[in-house]
Amino acid sequence: MPGTTAHGSPAPVIVVGAGPTGLLLAGDLATAGVPVTLVEKRPHRISNLSRAFALHARSLEQLDARGLAGELEAVGRPLRRLAFFGRLGLDLGDLPSRFAHVLILPQYEVEEALERRAVKAGVDFRHETEVTGLAQDGEGVTVEARGPDDRPVTLRASYVVGTDGMRSSVREAIGLPFPGHSVIRSVVLADVRLTDPPETVLTANAVGDAFAFLAPFGDGYHRVIGWRRGRDLPDHEPVTLEEVRETTRLALGRDFGMHDARWLSRFHSDERQAPAYRVGRVFLAGDAAHVHSPAGGQGMNTGLQDAANLGWKLAHVIHGHAPDALLDTYQAERHPIGRSVLRSSGGLLRLAMARRPPAVALRGAFVTALGRFGPLNRRVAGQVSGIDHRYTAPRGAHRLVGARVPDLALAGGGRLYEALRGGRFVLVAPYAHEAGPRRAGRLAAERWASDRRTALLVRPDGYAAWAADTADSGEIEAALAAHVG
Repeated sequence: MPGTTAHGSPAPVIVVGAGPTGLLLAGDLATAGVPVTLVEKRPHRISNLSRAFALHARSLEQLDARGLAGELEAVGRPLRRLAFFGRLGLDLGDLPSRFAHVLILPQYEVEEALERRAVKAGVDFRHETEVTGLAQDGEGVTVEARGPDDRPVTLRASYVVGTDGMRSSVREAIGLPFPGHSVIRSVVLADVRLTDPPETVLTANAVGDAFAFLAPFGDGYHRVIGWRRGRDLPDHEPVTLEEVRETTRLALGRDFGMHDARWLSRFHSDERQAPAYRVGRVFLAGDAAHVHSPAGGQGMNTGLQDAANLGWKLAHVIHGHAPDALLDTYQAERHPIGRSVLRSSGGLLRLAMARRPPAVALRGAFVTALGRFGPLNRRVAGQVSGIDHRYTAPRGAHRLVGARVPDLALAGGGRLYEALRGGRFVLVAPYAHEAGPRRAGRLAAERWASDRRTALLVRPDGYAAWAADTADSGEIEAALAAHVG
């Protein structure tokens, strides 16, 4: 049977990297009954030195399907309008989602929620363990690592997933290049207190040769991200609070009384994408597979959605419900999305950095068009939020196949994203269809709350696997056999 050990138990997976992508993936696999070891080179602590501050609508939907969105909504601050270039406001209020906003909260809040879930599901954490190499064969992958006190560690699994960031040791071990380039250098980061904080939840603007972004941690500190043309310094060059103040004044007109910096740093932003997300039994996800400019706040969100796509497929194959070929669809579906995000975030960054008159004029025209034309605003909002991303469907498939399915109302007062919890497929039909004991735990059979006649099979990641405008029980059963097993 595919993906099982000689004793018939589910084969294990090693996930390398305990950021949001790795934590969500490990939690999904463990929830599905797959033994997971999560390897992380850092000591066990949730760091506040993260750069991500935004959860977009599609990521919130994925977290809702895991029972986590409510607690994050309670600590974050929803923002229905995203400002990019002063006058440019991207309206998110009309998104077709129960989360018609971007949620502003620091990445560590997301990591804490995902870690609690992973621990509860039984993930085996190995902190202070750094991967030094790996070798794969027809039966699995052997991972060599350096554990606490530099002790050598050898681990074995059927599959390995590298979620270990831009400098991925997993990607390096399988020999994959990471083509691309640095698009902006000497970006300064600071965590500061503000004597006179801005009234807006998120403050960002680009003026002339400077850009600055402010977002609250919720503990009295704000994260400041700033860049100034001509300050092309290496990452190791020290950052002073005065440099951060000056950059902020240039971009935002004032420095809001910054003081008491608890952290200062400098980094550069790259645009890179691995040519393949799968090499044999090894996969890449999140920043190990793609990195983008921070414009639009899509980096962490794209990684979370990589994990949501890959997790159920690995579990499905390991449990013997699908052939290995299902795992190839991870590359087919997620690589184009990564490329699309790279283009859109890069485009926003280049507009922000515009200096020459033609580029500045183009930015002005874009700002004007976005404010005047609702369809353009909706299209950009759908791209940035992830709501409009869809996967290619087979030729002749129903128009819904490959599309994200919204949070449908179900008969009895339930809703789709509650039914998806536990990593199940959900069948939504106009009449009752018995899921059967053979598919217990893998399929929830539901009925529409309305009189709609479509039969719809929703994958565990919330995308349509199959649909038919009219279908009898035999056709439904055939679709379940093909997709659920």
